[in-house]
Parts: sequence; C-alpha cells; structure tokens
Amino acid sequence: MRLALAACTAAALTAGVAGCAAGGTQADGEAAAGKAHKAAAAVSNGKPLRLIGDGSTAYTGRQPDQPKFTRLKPGEKPPQFVVYSWDGAGEDGSGLFQHFREVGKKYDATMTFFLSGLYVLPESKRTEYTAPGHAPGASDIGFLNDLHVKQTLEQVGAAWMDGHEIGTHFNGHFCGPTGVDSWSVEDWKSEISQAKRFVKSWKTTTGDRSSAPLPFDYDKELTGARTPCLEGRKNLVKAASELGWRYDTSGVNLQVWPKKGPEGLWDLSMQTVPFPGSKYEALTMDYNYKVNPNITPATAEAQVYRSLMLGFDRSYAGNRAPLIIGNHFEQWHGGAYMRAVENTIKSICPRPDVQCVSFRQLADWLDAQDPAVLAKLQQLQVGQQPGEGWQSYLTPAKPATRERTPATA
Repeated sequence: MRLALAACTAAALTAGVAGCAAGGTQADGEAAAGKAHKAAAAVSNGKPLRLIGDGSTAYTGRQPDQPKFTRLKPGEKPPQFVVYSWDGAGEDGSGLFQHFREVGKKYDATMTFFLSGLYVLPESKRTEYTAPGHAPGASDIGFLNDLHVKQTLEQVGAAWMDGHEIGTHFNGHFCGPTGVDSWSVEDWKSEISQAKRFVKSWKTTTGDRSSAPLPFDYDKELTGARTPCLEGRKNLVKAASELGWRYDTSGVNLQVWPKKGPEGLWDLSMQTVPFPGSKYEALTMDYNYKVNPNITPATAEAQVYRSLMLGFDRSYAGNRAPLIIGNHFEQWHGGAYMRAVENTIKSICPRPDVQCVSFRQLADWLDAQDPAVLAKLQQLQVGQQPGEGWQSYLTPAKPATRERTPATA
C-alpha cells in the first residue's frame, strides 16, 4: 500500500495535483493526473506547462496575440489608442466576463481585467485575508460562492490566452476615512502580497486539484492596477514602484498624452470627457455615470454612449491622446451601461488607425517611442491638433549647417 500511495502522489504532482486521498491507488493518481493534464492543455492550447508553487499557476511561454510595437516614423501620426478595463473582474453568474471576451474577439479589442483577489478565495477561507487596519475576513465587497470562484478562474485563464491583461483591483475594496487612503506603503505591500497569494494558491484554498492551472506566472504578469474608489494612490505608486510595476490607473486626468510620474510609473489615469447637454465633463467610469444626477434609467444608455463617443471624437480628430475607459461587470439601470460600452467598442475599435489595447500594451508602445517624440505629443492640449500638421510637428528639424568659405591663395 505504501508503494501504491507514493506512486499516486508522484503522478498527481506531475499534473499539479498535491496528493491523493488516503488509501488511493496508482491508478487513481494516474486518472487524476490525466484529468488535470487534459484540463491544462485546454487552457494552454497544448503549450508545455511549467507548474509554479502548488500548481495554481504555470508558465506556458509568451502570451499569445501580443503586438510588437515600433517607433513612430518621422512625421507619422500616432495611432488612436483606446483602453477598456474592468474593475473586480469576477464571474458572478451574469456571464458578462465571457460575453465581453467574445466582444473583444469580434472587434479586435484587447482589454485589461483587474481581478479582485477575494474573487478566487472561497468564503469559507475568508479569514486568510487581513486588510490593513481591519479584522481578519473583513471586506467591503462580497465573496463569491464556490461555483463562481471556479468560473472566475476559468475566465481569467481564458482571457489571458485571448491576449488580455490580468491586473489587480486588490482585495477588500475599502474606501473612505478608514480605507485605502489611510494606508502606508507597507500596508499596500501587504495588500498586494495577499492579492497575489490568493491567485497563486487557489488550488490549496479551494481544494480543487483537477482544474487547469492559470497559464501565467502572476509575479511577472502583474504590472499595474486601479485602486478602490481611485483612493490611496499616493502611497500605492510608491509601493508599486518598489515592486517593479510599470503603470497605475488610479488617478483622474484630462485627455492628454501620458507621462511617467516621479516614481517611474506611467500615469495612465482615468479621464474626463464631455457630457452631452452640459458644460461639465464626466469621468469615464460606469459607476460615476450612474451617480450623475443628469442621468435617468431611461436615458442612461444613450447619454453614456454619446459621452464616450464625444471623448473619442475629440481625441481622434485632435491630439490622439489615448482614451481610458473603466467599467464593472454590473447590471445598473437594467444593463444600460454595459450596452453603452459595448456599442462604443463596436463603433470605435474597427476604425482606421484605432488600436483597442490593454494598459500593458499601451505602456509597451510608450516605452518603444523616441522620448523626444513623446515630449512633443505631451505638449498638445486636450483636442489640440498640431497647427502645422503631424508631418511637420513630428519630423525632427535638420541640424543647421555652416557653409565653409573657400580658402584663398
């Protein structure tokens, strides 16, 4: 029996299965291993796996469907980048996660999904999470049931294989005076460490040993985030810089070209765009539209669509600054905000010179550019197109030459 159990455990470990039930046989272990390998192959499209930790994640090579960015040629007009992003990014039974993956495939839109770490932590294990300044297990968002945890993991793995980015929305979503705005740099590091741990050890916390691992190394995949309620950014970016992250999207900005902050991260903040029928501008986030007093359930879909399109048109015809849009998987006002966002994807992403990308892909493009060219783009104001045209504006001036006076005899 000891030999059989040892063989069972070895076979299971090969597939990322930690072990077998007491009294299991080698055949049991091989069956479990075969099931896990089959599931893993489905997620990784047959790419070889290198399991990490308890087998919750795995290195499967370079992420599929990633563009290779090059520098703008002299005088070349920059693309119009649009980033669609999702806060929380859990599957709660609504089917919205899978739906927007399908929309992305249809309209060539790559997105960023900011996964909440608690959405892969079973509620029965909630006390494994301790937010800074809060009791173990406390959270201002709910935990998912076991089925929805499993479905969230499936969607996250499939999204990465589609080419989308998996960021983080952290864990307990604490806002207000005792929330993330009060956290120190070390508090943020604790929150980040826990968010990563829940993703990297879901097989242990859920007890699900047969499902496929997530097909990426989360330590390398995670390079940016959005904070709850856009609060706590000051110390978050300090922690993120020390952890080697590349960007943050927790601020509020105008539609201008991004710059790097003093911590070395790209500031890819949320933006304000025109709101139809008003002299004021609206933040490009579904929740902020929802609490806008000028929006009613009957008008929400049309107003939000028009607002986002006004922001797009202003940038597309003007300075070409990237447009940043944030959302949640929700059904507010009967799903009006989901329909409005989906309609913008259909209208925007197929257009010439438009690239609907993830935040990491946008950072890749920015890093690939000539700093002098970026500096010129960053000088343009909201909606401003170069007066002399892109060809003249982004073409380096030829260095002055001095004519030589012919030598005399």
